[in-house]
Amino acid sequence: MGQYPDAVHCPSCQADDTKVVDSRLTEEGAAVRRRRQCLTCSYRFTTFERVEEVPLVVVKSGGRTQPFDRDKIVYGVRAACKGRSVTEDQIEQLAIAVEDELRLSGGEVSSSRIGLAVLDHLRLIDEVAYLRFASVYKNFDAASDFQSELELLSKLGAQPSV
Repeated sequence: MGQYPDAVHCPSCQADDTKVVDSRLTEEGAAVRRRRQCLTCSYRFTTFERVEEVPLVVVKSGGRTQPFDRDKIVYGVRAACKGRSVTEDQIEQLAIAVEDELRLSGGEVSSSRIGLAVLDHLRLIDEVAYLRFASVYKNFDAASDFQSELELLSKLGAQPSV
């Protein structure tokens, strides 16, 4: 083995002494494309470097688990935003931001954490959509639940438009 334990082997002669001759971002910055050259046989080849994502698992309130599905966030937020001036792009960006935030916290996340993260982001976009989402997520069953949520919005610095 060469001097580097993680050296890239030449696909032509199997030598582990290669050098990078060019690097470029690809896939909208999600990967790095590297052109390499073998220092033994001069063969040129391409490698790709990508971040390996840890699967995100949702732990439901009953304890069972399921794979994270960003589309569920999009669906729920879209329903809360129906008839509001929230664009599809804003909904998609919210879902991506929530997923990115959750990935930073580790491989397992509770469904309640997901709901709270959605609410945190949604309140900055549209307070009415926030209240609609909160009413389903928090299982409102009385008008006083809406009043309590409006008071929480006020404490968080949002100005409800209802």
